[in-house]
Amino acid sequence: MSDKTATPPQFDLGKCTVTLLNGGSLKLDGGAMFGIIPKPLWQRQTPADEQNRILLACNCLLVQWPEQSDRRVIIEVGHGPKYEDKERNIFAIDPSNWLWHGLQAGGVDPESITDVVVTHLHFDHAGGLTHEHDSRLVPTFPNARVHVQRQEHDDARANFGIMKTTYRDENFKPIDQAESWRLHDGEAEIVAGIRPLLTLGHTRGHQSIIIKGSDRTAVFPGDLMPTAAHVAAPFNMGYDLFPIDNRESKNKLLKRAADEDWLIFIDHEVETPVMQAVAEKSWYTLKPVQ
Repeated sequence: MSDKTATPPQFDLGKCTVTLLNGGSLKLDGGAMFGIIPKPLWQRQTPADEQNRILLACNCLLVQWPEQSDRRVIIEVGHGPKYEDKERNIFAIDPSNWLWHGLQAGGVDPESITDVVVTHLHFDHAGGLTHEHDSRLVPTFPNARVHVQRQEHDDARANFGIMKTTYRDENFKPIDQAESWRLHDGEAEIVAGIRPLLTLGHTRGHQSIIIKGSDRTAVFPGDLMPTAAHVAAPFNMGYDLFPIDNRESKNKLLKRAADEDWLIFIDHEVETPVMQAVAEKSWYTLKPVQ
């Protein structure tokens, strides 16, 4: 598990820096996380606890342009702090360990964030959008626009999905009231240097996020490939709405990442969250980046 007090690692893409932030952690059922893959295969890399849960990080990114100090972008916001005791026990969530504390470790004021980009709106990716202050829910980033695909936003508000409690109004209504949503249709640039890559399958509106510097490009795949163990073609989650589409999206992303030497920031990976893709036979493997 990430050290809340550790200095966050930073990566220079050329006129653009990416800082890996701790957005907390949680545990989910290993069988659900690996779908049809037998437990003897997935537990080699991701051992389960006595309740068959595996530990998952909530890695988030801070993207900055040193020559443009007025722009600060957060990619993904983790699970946030809003859970009752029962859910804290089920998911092993520590509400005192969420993105707010990751920002503090990096010396970043949430009010300085200009844009927030989320891959999709499940609770462990969008819960940090809001928090409770003075007995009411408020946006965590009060001055930021919140970017998501329109299809994902519409599905979230209609609660379209397998898990009926993963889309939560408490994560959305304060953003409604602040009129902060920015809904996108496809792969047009979100802000200069940041583009979505449609990676449908986990949800109908899932997007991965491409970050382009002057020297190098990085990508944040979200739940397309939630851990390094999910790199293999058949390793989908039981939570994926469309497993075949997810596999095709993963193939598309890994091919570009390998061909163009991208850094890959893996959302739920605990041990090696920054990787590179390498073509191997008819698929791809990952190697860690220091």
